[in-house]
Amino acid sequence: MNNVIPTKVEHHHFPGHIVFKEPLLSFSCNDPRAVSEHPLMGLSQFGPFSASQLAAIPNPIKVALVSPFGRTNELKKFINELNTAHSPKERKDYLIDYSGFSNIYKTTLVSVDEHACLELPQVLDKEIYESETPHLVLADAITRTLQSLRNLQHEFTIVLLLIPNRWKRAFKVKNELEDFDLHHYLKAISASMNMPLQITNDDDSGALRYFCRCSVMWRASIAIYTKAGGIPWVLANRPEDTAYIGLRYALHNNPNGKSKFAICCSQVFDASGAGLEFIAYEAEDVRIFGDNPFLNRSQMLSVISRSIEIYQRKHFGKKPKHVIIHKNTEFKPEEIDGCFDALTAVDEVDLIHIKQDTPWSAIHLNNYRGKISLDGYPCKRGTSLQLGGHNSLLWIHGASSSLSNNKKQLLKGGKGIPSPVELVRYAGHGSMDEIAKSILALSKMDWNNDGPYVQLPVTLSYAHIMAQIVARMPKLESRPYPIRFFM
Repeated sequence: MNNVIPTKVEHHHFPGHIVFKEPLLSFSCNDPRAVSEHPLMGLSQFGPFSASQLAAIPNPIKVALVSPFGRTNELKKFINELNTAHSPKERKDYLIDYSGFSNIYKTTLVSVDEHACLELPQVLDKEIYESETPHLVLADAITRTLQSLRNLQHEFTIVLLLIPNRWKRAFKVKNELEDFDLHHYLKAISASMNMPLQITNDDDSGALRYFCRCSVMWRASIAIYTKAGGIPWVLANRPEDTAYIGLRYALHNNPNGKSKFAICCSQVFDASGAGLEFIAYEAEDVRIFGDNPFLNRSQMLSVISRSIEIYQRKHFGKKPKHVIIHKNTEFKPEEIDGCFDALTAVDEVDLIHIKQDTPWSAIHLNNYRGKISLDGYPCKRGTSLQLGGHNSLLWIHGASSSLSNNKKQLLKGGKGIPSPVELVRYAGHGSMDEIAKSILALSKMDWNNDGPYVQLPVTLSYAHIMAQIVARMPKLESRPYPIRFFM
């Protein structure tokens, strides 16, 4: 079904829609004027949010280096690049000048001494080429190198790892017996070591070779600052005592290969940036509908209860007054009951299914002297249309002038007709507009991205990444994991 939302022809207006203002981001806990709609402009003008907090991140941020044989100097050069200024060569309607790491983040970035700059064995190329299981050879070599850094962890903040594209045949394996992804494997291993890891490569789109160095510097610097423990920005006008929980399930084979269990990633987030952690929960005997697992009442009770414990630990034992749970699949009746069993002391609970695949699209029409024509841009980001008491559409992706440097319309990606997400509420009594506005705001909270927003709220975009990683972990520990280890 295609539906038209015109901009200027009153009798063609699609009824009942609203366009929300672009959410503001805050870059200081002390100065209410340090706000911006544009993440990069806010960082450039005000610095990161955590620079105004008492518990600042390390100064300097010390980077350990791991590279193929003979390539340490390339990573050192990359660190030097992060400390210098760059101007954009692409996306000039959004990207702004990068003025250098210390200027933006109010802390310095340095590579550590030579004894924490490690190179992989020279013979590794030959071993990868000759092996029938090159992914295991490469994974083992990198794992052993990271393990050798563990005794030096007091000397560095983060590890920068270069994986050259010539080892591409060892990056992924997917068949009936094995589902291996090197990136996910390394994130899981480094997280188990409490070792933040930034992975880079040397293909044409990688951080060492990509032609727009300004784009690379923004993306890499935000990621490194976050992985070092910093908070780049938070939501302005953030609701107090509100917890956002993102649920994502993944299927994983048991060692005997006969049955599957669900990996449940429950991510806890509040708009102040505190409590950005997640838990992974193994649930056996799950029900499968289609390709999706669903939890029973006691399993959901356990997941949500542990999530609330994370929030309380970060808020001096205080429980949230409002809990909003996002899920990429519907809520089954037993799952709803389990949520309410865990949240008996919470005043307000909203259970929201965020559906990505919808049959809706929207375009703008112009009316010039009575002649109707297609506009050059699709509908605006933040457009919302309520379908009923418990359903609404939200265009997270769409045209925006407030995120553009020249105040012309900005469309992320530059082309296409964006589709909305559909919000389906299974519990809750508040305004659907408020739910939609919070989801729009959370689309700007991805700290592993240099773009203006992502196309899902961070609750689900992060939970998706976590689910893919922990589904490949050989062993899950029953402890919260800081999300920065998995970015």
